[in-house]
Amino acid sequence: MISALLLQAAAAGLGKLGVGLGVGLAAIGAGIGIGRIGGQAMDAMARQPEVINKIFTNMIVAAALIEGVALFAVVVAFLCI
Repeated sequence: MISALLLQAAAAGLGKLGVGLGVGLAAIGAGIGIGRIGGQAMDAMARQPEVINKIFTNMIVAAALIEGVALFAVVVAFLCI
């Protein structure tokens, strides 16, 4: 009886640990992705100042897509509880 309760408690704890790891990895991945987009966009804007508006628009769209994927990963991680 006690061992079954301990196993159930351990499983619940591991589930919450997994959710924490999943959310953390999603946040780290989104941060790295957006950081790279920003850095590369700044390099491109410095090299070709005549296309700044086009680069900026594409940068915002790519950042929004990354944020969407990160939000999806966080929702999936919370659904795994």
